[in-house]
Amino acid sequence: MAKNKLNKNWVHDHINDPYVKLAQKEGYRARAAYKLKEIDEGEKLIKPGQIIVDLGSTPGSWSQYARNKLAGQGGGGINGLIIALDMLEMEPIADVHFILGDFREEQPVAELERLLAGRKVDLVLSDMAPNLSGIASADAARVEHIIDLAMEFAEAHMKPSGALLVKCFNGAGYNDILLKFRETFKTVASKKPKASRDKSSEIFLLGRNLKSPGKPQ
Repeated sequence: MAKNKLNKNWVHDHINDPYVKLAQKEGYRARAAYKLKEIDEGEKLIKPGQIIVDLGSTPGSWSQYARNKLAGQGGGGINGLIIALDMLEMEPIADVHFILGDFREEQPVAELERLLAGRKVDLVLSDMAPNLSGIASADAARVEHIIDLAMEFAEAHMKPSGALLVKCFNGAGYNDILLKFRETFKTVASKKPKASRDKSSEIFLLGRNLKSPGKPQ
């Protein structure tokens, strides 16, 4: 009974959510687009000519937003390159290259490297989150693992001057993740956009400018 009530409350909140309505009006696949929009507008992350990788991209609202930012005024293609990766299928987005598969595995990485053609990435985006169990210690470990993967990806493929934006949760394990970010990037900021629901502990970490490997931290 309590579960049904929770579901009804969620549906009611979702239907009446201003960001859900805005996403429907502006053609975004999810309200998450407005989280990236707010962070981007504050931090000036997305600029014409960039190479952007969207990890865990499905359903695609972050790729949609990035694509709109790189689109020319005349509407003919984009100034830059967007590569989206996910283990789940994603409906096509104009000018976005989608790779289906696990970015730790050989075939998706080979496809990524073919598209990059020797170039490094300017911006890595990750709105990935694990399925949460409700057990704090287990969930913290899962979140940390996903962020570790995004950081490893960034260190392997990103320009030293690049930026990594990941979804995190303010709770168990958060300080450990923050410490890793500070060890990896010269500048680290945490962001809680207005489009994040008040009840959610989600927070976004932004790391800019990779520290040189092998140098003292």
